[in-house]
Formats: sequence, structure tokens, C-alpha cells
Amino acid sequence: MAEMSVPQHVGIIMDGNGRWAKKRALPRNFGHKQGAAVFKKTINWARELGIKCVTFYAFSTENWKRPTEEVNGIMNLLRQYIKDIRAAAKEDIRFIFLGDVTALPEDITAELLDIQSSTVNNTGFIAGVALNYGGRDEITRAARILARRVADGEITPESITETSVEELLYTAEMPPLDLIIRPSGEQRLSNFLIWQAAYAEVVFLDVLWPDFTKKHLELAIDEYNNRDRRFGGG
Repeated sequence: MAEMSVPQHVGIIMDGNGRWAKKRALPRNFGHKQGAAVFKKTINWARELGIKCVTFYAFSTENWKRPTEEVNGIMNLLRQYIKDIRAAAKEDIRFIFLGDVTALPEDITAELLDIQSSTVNNTGFIAGVALNYGGRDEITRAARILARRVADGEITPESITETSVEELLYTAEMPPLDLIIRPSGEQRLSNFLIWQAAYAEVVFLDVLWPDFTKKHLELAIDEYNNRDRRFGGG
């Protein structure tokens, strides 16, 4: 790939697992398994390209509405990949889990919180994983915290700024979001990092997530470089 500006923080909506499996007359959870394998590869590709942080949209607050068998399959797959996450943590990767992970099965919650705390000092790369996450829920959570602080007399409503909110978001210790990539052909954010996406570039790719490759990541970065980022400056 030609020399170009590399986004420091990329968000990826891992979409298309179910459709990938359906096209092959396979169970949906087989698609999720293939997608999980691409997740691991993408971390390596991102590091090779000089990206410092990638946040993956893995399981939304709305995904609980899916069939119980599918949700249980996703949880079991997450259990399997916790070992891989722990192995990756040894490669100087910090893991940050976005969303209310306490609503996940207790054994998964305990593992994720342990991984997050044990990797807090890793500086080589940040992998954000959004689990039981929703952008509106994230902002609402921050608003509740600020409302309690106002009620307790710790702050005044007039003292609340955008920074006050940003400091309470799950991404508070991540670089600003530069780019969102959504494979699968769908063209919407689906409640993913909606505060952070204010000035991020968005690239939609007509490829299902299990078929996503390093070349697709490079194509998205190429498109990012073709954009004129003005940040509202006209």
C-alpha cells in the first residue's frame, strides 16, 4: 500500500455473519465463528498498518432480541475466544470492553473484567470490544452520572461541557475516532459510537464480515485518505 495517513482509531461494525452462513446453507452460529476468526486477524492487520486502536462492534444491546439459540451460541463462542484474548494480551495489547458487561453471563463478565484490569498498562495497541453496547445507552449512562453529581451538589448544570460527557464514555482512554468501517453493504451506524462518530469518516464495504481481508482494511484507509476532513470548518 502506498504511503498515506493512517487513522489512529478505527471502529468496525462486524456485520454479515448470519448472511454469510445463510448463503452457504449453514447455521448462523457458524457464521459467527468465522467472523470471530476474522476479528483476531484484523487486530494483527491493524497493527501491521500502524493503527493504534480498533473498536469492534461485537454484540449490541438490541442483539438480545435474536433467537435464544443464536444468543447462547454467541456467548459460548465468546467463552472459547477468551483464551485467545488472553494470549493476545501478552503481545502488549490493552483490551477495553465497551458496554454493560455485567449483564452477560457471570463467568464471562468475570473473565472480561479481569482481562481489562490486567491489560491496563499495555501500550502497544488498544483493542476495544463492544459487548452489550449501544451508543444511546452510553450517552444516557453519562447523563445519569452527571445528573447525580448535580443533585449531590458536586457540579452545576452550567459547568457541564462536551468534555464532561466524553470523560464518562467508554472510549475516554482511547484516541479520538477517525474512521468507521461497516462491511456487509448496509449503510447505517446501528447505534455504534454515535457520539464519537461526529467527525469520523464512514466507509461502507460490500463484503460480508467473514470474508473481510487485510485488503479491505487497506481499501478503507485509502478511501479515508481521499476524504477532506474539515471538522465543521467549512
